[in-house]
Amino acid sequence: MNFQLIAQDGAARAGVFETGHGPVETPVFMPVGTQGSVKAVGRGDLEKLGCQILLGNTYHLYLRPGTELLERAGGLHKFVGWERPILTDSGGYQVFSLTDLRTIRDDGVEFRSHVDGSTHVFTPESVVQIQRSLGSDIMMVLDECPPFPSEPGYVSRSNDRTLAWAQRCAEEFGRTRPLFGHQQYLFGIVQGGIHREVRERSARALVKLNFDGYSIGGLAVGEPAETMYDITQFSASMLPESKPRYLMGVGTPENLVESIARGVDMFDCVLPTRNGRNGMIFTRRGTVNIRNAKYKDDFGPIDPDCSCDACRQSSRAYLRHLFQVREVLGLQLATVHNLSFYCTLMREARAAIAGKRFPAWKEAFLKLLRTEVAVS
Repeated sequence: MNFQLIAQDGAARAGVFETGHGPVETPVFMPVGTQGSVKAVGRGDLEKLGCQILLGNTYHLYLRPGTELLERAGGLHKFVGWERPILTDSGGYQVFSLTDLRTIRDDGVEFRSHVDGSTHVFTPESVVQIQRSLGSDIMMVLDECPPFPSEPGYVSRSNDRTLAWAQRCAEEFGRTRPLFGHQQYLFGIVQGGIHREVRERSARALVKLNFDGYSIGGLAVGEPAETMYDITQFSASMLPESKPRYLMGVGTPENLVESIARGVDMFDCVLPTRNGRNGMIFTRRGTVNIRNAKYKDDFGPIDPDCSCDACRQSSRAYLRHLFQVREVLGLQLATVHNLSFYCTLMREARAAIAGKRFPAWKEAFLKLLRTEVAVS
């Protein structure tokens, strides 16, 4: 993968990487399109918001609509009508979250579908093959995500399995070829819970396998925020400067800004979309629960600091009304705004890094955010 580091301010980085579906400027937030769609938001809105890359879920797409149909459609991009880059996770997190429906083995994971109870097996080889069928620009290796808290011994054994699977994924990736005419890339995933010695062993072993990029997994699963930041910085410090770094499943606006400061380039999280569908609006002055009765007569914009279509055209009173009467439009407007907020946040961070003013920008952003949250 051609990744170019454009600017750096401390550990914070601004870069760009190339894919067969266009470039991606970092830092970047990837909206989660679990089953081939970002819930409540159309493709046109995503493009208008400046969303550069979407995340798809291998587990869900494998079960429905299935790889055979997606191959006949010409891959995931054509099936969903998205011409920009797509990253697909390996499905490992979803499988491991099905505690009562799966069995972990050294060769892979056997699991029962949450849809119909049918039995399936994911191996390192099969998840690469599935992602070849999806045609995603960036593929992820199969990994095991240990829960928090976990005993050091279990985390160490789990990491040994993840490293063995990463080797097998890399070998299968080398044996196979893209199906749809564009290059695909494979990222390794650093695991190890909150244990530095395991994280170091994981990172060093994965770097030797020379993946196209590296993810930091197994965080934001219940550990304290400061611990997450510490392990993120420690993990990122051992990864190549010449390749993208992706912190998986994180998180709040504060999480993103703090992690950018620690050298992370890529993020994904369900928070802006899931919380939006539940009436929580992200702003730089904290979160707004639009269902609250105090917004019944508030005819001001949803977020006075935002210029997205939802904020330019709708008031808080109207959005609250939509939620009260359970109109689908309310979910759409709230989600559009939250994604706009996240994408704008990434662009502002990038500009601050390029201008060598990231620490001051970060301090001002977090000060306002924390002050307003404390007040509300």
